[in-house]
Amino acid sequence: MLLIIIRTLILYIAVVAVMRIMGKQEIGQLQPFELVVALMIADLAAIPMQDTGIPLLSGIIPIIVLMVAQVALSFISMKSMKARNVICGCPSVVVANGKLVESELRYLRYNINDLLEQLRVKNYPNLADVEFAILETNGQLSVIPKSQKRALQPDDLNINTTYEGIPITLITDGQLNEKNLRKVNLTREWLRTELLKFGVDDFRKVFFASLDTAGQLFYQLKTKPGGGRV
Repeated sequence: MLLIIIRTLILYIAVVAVMRIMGKQEIGQLQPFELVVALMIADLAAIPMQDTGIPLLSGIIPIIVLMVAQVALSFISMKSMKARNVICGCPSVVVANGKLVESELRYLRYNINDLLEQLRVKNYPNLADVEFAILETNGQLSVIPKSQKRALQPDDLNINTTYEGIPITLITDGQLNEKNLRKVNLTREWLRTELLKFGVDDFRKVFFASLDTAGQLFYQLKTKPGGGRV
């Protein structure tokens, strides 16, 4: 039993490391060849995990070979447009200028019910509101609405807006992020002083704290298991 646990942990660590090396796209929006690699890695890891008679290297070596092949294909597709089209495919326009592209739907074997379902998921229940719909190489549908149906933008009303960046996380579950503090040229003492203004005297009491680009500090205290604040 102990041997099975150790082999499982080793294979788990190996698969996690390989998926990290192959890149974030492996976890999120998979291309067809990336999906194949992910499925094969899962199968290769499962075999030596279940059968202790199979050497551990018999599972790890093929996984590493697949990783090298996937990284090589990704590099080739990044450098060559022709190779990218062959390996990843091309996006397909299924709605153009407000009309269904029948030939493309037929070629993709993509029926109208599936298309309407994806449009509803994107909050476009009416096909008449859609100017373009593009089926991406990862299977997701991108929708460009008609100009009359898109959400109103500040530009439409000639309104100037202020810059909005990404808030910087300063505290997570009581742990101070020193790196982010240095990134915004602030110190631990500054943050302590700001939190003291709200009666918070210890970083460990803060569940989350962030600073937006306007300099506004947001924080939330931890909650006790039985209710109330820490």
